Amino acid sequence: MKKTLSLALILVLIATTLVGCGGGAKYTDGTYQGEAQGMAPLKVEVEVKEGKIARVEVIEHDETEGISDPALEQIPSLIVEKNSTDVDSVSGATVTSNAIKEAVNNALENAK
Repeated sequence: MKKTLSLALILVLIATTLVGCGGGAKYTDGTYQGEAQGMAPLKVEVEVKEGKIARVEVIEHDETEGISDPALEQIPSLIVEKNSTDVDSVSGATVTSNAIKEAVNNALENAK
């Protein structure tokens, strides 16, 4: 009897873990804004559809032109692709990359 009960509890735990880890965080659909500090303040807009990050757009920034451009172009699409801010920073534009990721995280706090 104890073995059967133990096995049942283990199966419930495994099933709960698998359902809870279904490919990333789920967010409430909508459009959210977040801010962070790069070389200057930076603001993003994040759109969530069907519980996933559908769009990330940097809507305000005063980052150094030329140096920050690769991060401004690449990081938002990488975040959408991975449905996570756990993406690599762009070499040479680390401060801007990290600011975008932090701003998206701040926006997503409102979507939880």
